[in-house]
Amino acid sequence: MARKKGSSGGFGWGFLLGLVVTAAGAFAYFKFGMAPARVPEKPIPFERAAAPAALPPTAHTDVAIRTAPFGTSEDVFEAGAHIYKLRCASCHGTPGHDAAPARSTSPAARQLWKRHGGAVGVSGQEPGLIYAKIADGVPHSGMPAYASQLSETQIWQVSLLLKSAGQQLPDPVIGILKGSK
Repeated sequence: MARKKGSSGGFGWGFLLGLVVTAAGAFAYFKFGMAPARVPEKPIPFERAAAPAALPPTAHTDVAIRTAPFGTSEDVFEAGAHIYKLRCASCHGTPGHDAAPARSTSPAARQLWKRHGGAVGVSGQEPGLIYAKIADGVPHSGMPAYASQLSETQIWQVSLLLKSAGQQLPDPVIGILKGSK
């Protein structure tokens, strides 16, 4: 049987087009944040290389001007500590204790009770920025948005607690965070 002249060229072009489409799809998968984050498995191939393409945590600066509708008090810290223990501690740890699952996530969740640079956790940030990160999440980091799960008051309570993480907190608050209350 005679083969048509140039018929194998179609296969080569199709193969090449398939490679280009696959590479473009992989690039888009990572570039636009479709890859899962904060999973306990090892990072998938090229995940660490694609991580710098993620939006920086400062993407919330437009809402950082919000101010808390109430001040700090032991009651605010205690309420924030209960919410933090329930919703945040499994990834971000508690005073003196790292969260085991967070060490194996990619990217790793920041321990909010340890010094990072010049501040403990996020205590060097404005409360409005902390609020925005809790309410809206942090793009491409695995930090979920809690605005639909927590009330505005609850988010402010946690925000004010985390803003004060570098200060001496009342003993009942530390007790809640460490699980003794």
